[in-house]
Amino acid sequence: VQLVESGGVWVQAGGSLRLSCAVLGIIFNIYSVAWHRQAPGKQRDLVARITPGGVTTYGDSVKGRFTISRDNAKNTVYLQMNDRKPEDTAVYYCNVPTPGAWGQGTQVTVSS
Repeated sequence: VQLVESGGVWVQAGGSLRLSCAVLGIIFNIYSVAWHRQAPGKQRDLVARITPGGVTTYGDSVKGRFTISRDNAKNTVYLQMNDRKPEDTAVYYCNVPTPGAWGQGTQVTVSS
């Protein structure tokens, strides 16, 4: 299984940014996929998760601002980040909980 994230950049607070994660090597449309993030010195936390049927779950800190979605035809999951805040600065990781695959991470830096 290979996960390839893209879209991480340095941005100012506010506005929108979209991260993408291409998932290769599995039958994508039968697996849940998640985004996690890890800020310096902190643990890795769940940002959002989406089931094969499109049911979504969000971490409390991003509810109402971030949206996870998936395109099964492209084997890709997206994270739309709106109203970015400096505390969103972290390395964002794509994850397929089963079988426990992780991407290499993409850095998002939000300045005030």
